[in-house]
Amino acid sequence: MLELTTNPLIVGGIGLLLGILMTLAVRRFATDRGFVAKPKSDRWHKRPTAMLGGLAIYIATITACLLFVPLDTKAIVLLAGSSVLFVVGLVDDILNIRPYQKLIGQLIGAAILVSFGLKMPITGNDLIDIWITVFWVIGITNAINLLDNMDGLAVGISAIAAIALAIGFAVNGQIDELMLVAVFVGALLGFLVFNFNPASIFMGDCGSMFVGFFLSGSVLLTETGGRSRGVFAILAVPALILFVPIFDTTFVTILRKLWGRKASQGGRDHTSHRLVALGLSERNAVLMLYGFAIVAGAMSLAISRLEVTQSLALISVFSVILVIVGVYLSKVRVYENADEAASLNTNTTVGFLINFSYKRRIFEVLLDIVLVSLAHYFAFVLVLGQIENTENWELYIKSLPIVIVLNIGAFLIAGVYRGLWRYTSVSDFITFTKGVALGSALSILALLLLYRFESYSRTVFVVSALLLLFGLIGSRMAFRLIRQAIPLPMHAEGRRALIYGAGDGGEMVLRELRNNPTWNYLPVAFIDDDPLKIDKIIHGLRVYDGNGGLPNLCTEKEIDEVLIAIRDLSSDKLRRLKEISRENNFELKRALIKIEPISFD
Repeated sequence: MLELTTNPLIVGGIGLLLGILMTLAVRRFATDRGFVAKPKSDRWHKRPTAMLGGLAIYIATITACLLFVPLDTKAIVLLAGSSVLFVVGLVDDILNIRPYQKLIGQLIGAAILVSFGLKMPITGNDLIDIWITVFWVIGITNAINLLDNMDGLAVGISAIAAIALAIGFAVNGQIDELMLVAVFVGALLGFLVFNFNPASIFMGDCGSMFVGFFLSGSVLLTETGGRSRGVFAILAVPALILFVPIFDTTFVTILRKLWGRKASQGGRDHTSHRLVALGLSERNAVLMLYGFAIVAGAMSLAISRLEVTQSLALISVFSVILVIVGVYLSKVRVYENADEAASLNTNTTVGFLINFSYKRRIFEVLLDIVLVSLAHYFAFVLVLGQIENTENWELYIKSLPIVIVLNIGAFLIAGVYRGLWRYTSVSDFITFTKGVALGSALSILALLLLYRFESYSRTVFVVSALLLLFGLIGSRMAFRLIRQAIPLPMHAEGRRALIYGAGDGGEMVLRELRNNPTWNYLPVAFIDDDPLKIDKIIHGLRVYDGNGGLPNLCTEKEIDEVLIAIRDLSSDKLRRLKEISRENNFELKRALIKIEPISFD
């Protein structure tokens, strides 16, 4: 038995087996006793589903820990605090207690941890560190609770975070803590078997509170959290390990406050819901968030081994990507029967902020400041190698303010801030190139005049310019790239449209239809008279033969409208199309600059 307890994979497997068995038993019990979650307007699930799944996770974790894991005082304290939160959640599942009562229970659990010395040593002041720890534990506990909004999401993300923690324990040689978390991972995966889409059981508040508290408390046990590496690592590593719930909670809280809704109330406006609104299936939305969690977990492990400046640079790049994704997702409409924008009329201050930020110019300038800083830093590193605590680091710090000011000024002069991101094209790339070239030239000239360019490398500024150009293009193309990866949803009940003309005009019409789903069009295919274009694919739609094949195609595809996207269509061809439209009962419209009916007079 002792040999078993030294192998985290075997102990995790035991947790997995117990998780599966306990989930089966709890699901049967919950169904027989009527502990079932019924669909509601503010909830995502569509059918009655068994509750109390957290009971299975809790029993599997506690049982395996008591039997197979060597428990020291801190591990026992963590299990005790987690048990308190499990009981609070269970009472809420059964009796539906008030939020402040749950908060009191969370405070009790956090008090148990800090009373036995489990805290984040950030400031060196015990009182401040205790309150930071309490805020961390309660915040993560509620974040996991809010994240439990789609089949398999909260449990899967928690398992990924726990695996990242376990790897950190293994690297640091913390075997007892590794065994503890391995059991927890196994119990989560055992439950996930039945909770992944389509879920047959939910974990409820007893599960989300236990899981959230156990995760946040486990971070306090590990040196991955940064006990020896300073404030930055202490904050950055655990935040990355639990990145997805933190991001989702922050994102939802900000948007709900902007729309005048309570942050604590249920809703279908989480990150996962917005991904589904963009056209992803529930499974793919959850898997995408799993991917983000894996990347963040890997970054947390890397940051625990990198220098602080390298960690800051890596996190800055990640943060830029997240901000762009967040801005994109915030524009996704998730409530069909409510116009969120209308609520702005009731709050002048919020309306001003939204309208002001809509122009995005301040955001663009701030983003470019970050891009310039990152490009300059990575150029130094790529050309000169490690620069921390060297003369090159002083050169970087001394030149950075000059480089930032002159590059931003050059962007302004070149017209970088005149374009709209969603319409970024090749012509804008030329503008970006001019701006970067001008900014780099001015920076070199300024350093030459101020410091005679002494000790600076010209290669650094060439590499910096290239990196900055790539950063500008990537950030401005972000919305178009996201739309390619996650296209805007098309209404299945929209008018089925056939685009006549598979050239530039037809491609433009397709993009406009997809960019404006409120027009209620569903593009089905292209049709063209050019035999060289037949059977080609444009943005996922096939091109069909227009030489005599239009009537049959309209019948086969149940076409409601044919949109003509050919500017120089002959009058004879147009007359023939009008006759076909009358005979086959579909509308014919011209779709060049705008969609408008064609007169049959």
